[in-house]
Amino acid sequence: MTLLQIASFLIVLAGVFGTINYFFLRLPSSIGILVVALFASFAVIATDALFPALTVEEQIRAQVLELEFSTALLEGMLGLLLFAGALHVKLSDLRKAWLVIFLMATIGVGISTAIVGFGFSWITGMPLMIALVFGALISPTDPVAVLGVLREADLQKSLETKIAGESLFNDGVGYVVFLVLVGIAFPSGDNHGAGLTDAAILFVREAAGGAILGLVLGWLTFRVMRLIDDYSLEVLITLGLAFGGYELAVWMHVSAPIMAVCAGLLIGDIGAKHGMSEETRHYVEAFWTLIDEILNAVLFLMIGIEVFAVAFEFDYLVSGVLAIGLALVARLMAVSVPVLMLKPFRDFSKGVIPIMTWGGLKGGISVALALSLPDNEWKPLILTTTYIVVVFSTIVQGLTVTRLAERVGRAPELPHD
Repeated sequence: MTLLQIASFLIVLAGVFGTINYFFLRLPSSIGILVVALFASFAVIATDALFPALTVEEQIRAQVLELEFSTALLEGMLGLLLFAGALHVKLSDLRKAWLVIFLMATIGVGISTAIVGFGFSWITGMPLMIALVFGALISPTDPVAVLGVLREADLQKSLETKIAGESLFNDGVGYVVFLVLVGIAFPSGDNHGAGLTDAAILFVREAAGGAILGLVLGWLTFRVMRLIDDYSLEVLITLGLAFGGYELAVWMHVSAPIMAVCAGLLIGDIGAKHGMSEETRHYVEAFWTLIDEILNAVLFLMIGIEVFAVAFEFDYLVSGVLAIGLALVARLMAVSVPVLMLKPFRDFSKGVIPIMTWGGLKGGISVALALSLPDNEWKPLILTTTYIVVVFSTIVQGLTVTRLAERVGRAPELPHD
């Protein structure tokens, strides 16, 4: 299949599954598309088991592997999704909660990676360094999934900012940690940085380089947009920033996700206030909201059909179920430690720890990172376990976090939060 045929097929399927969800399941759009895609995938697998001569599953598996989900997300969709998500987060809100967001996106990711890595190594007998790679890819929350849930939940503004900001930044940091650990765990592959010094240099270069590049490109784009009063051209310029900036970051070997977040934050706040007319601001926000919704739908559809790439052996399934609990414990510690560190010095919204723990959804980025691993004997186990954790997180946590927020998070806004 050509790229255009694959894209057309995915968009048609997303539209069909979204319609089925709208009329019958009535779930939040992205989660509903994932559920319908899973039902359809398992129906095909069951049909093939009953009628092996059809070989439908084998044919679909070949097409799914041809999709190259990891490449499509990490080198295509992710930049647009992160840029779109960052556009709607205001710098003024981030400043109030920057310290807790910074700690959760750095110390929190490190704590979670360590807990999952050591725990998964003990559960499965996997070498520790490879288990830490799994810990790194499963620890970050997926901003696509998290921001989708936030639209459905009526959260306090300060808590919403923490969740959104942390999900945007810990995704970029987690990706960098993943690259560093892959370089150490698989030194014979294409990744370099087997030594600790090389790993530290790689981390600083990726994280700091991505942030600097994003801010520079965002600032240059803002300066150009100040000179223009043509909403269609300005929308096109923001699209060029998201696409071109992401590819430039990949070429320069700095963190493309962090670049997209920083550029999106600058354009969405300073650019919107001082570089756009009211009409342009309206069109830019509407355009990126629509892009976000469409790509969200396609991404969750792709997660649903990636079930054909997963090896469902009994031992793998058991490891996946145990990893769900391990990931939740790690997430609890990743949230609790920064909050408890800062609690003597500032107030926090009611229910911040349980809401941010249960609302730390995993998503397509974790699956894409698992698929991108070098081929080795542990990759099928990591992929299956990652898939189980992601599906549980998206469906179970995604459908219940709003109720949890309503139950434990209802309190007046606290000052200084």
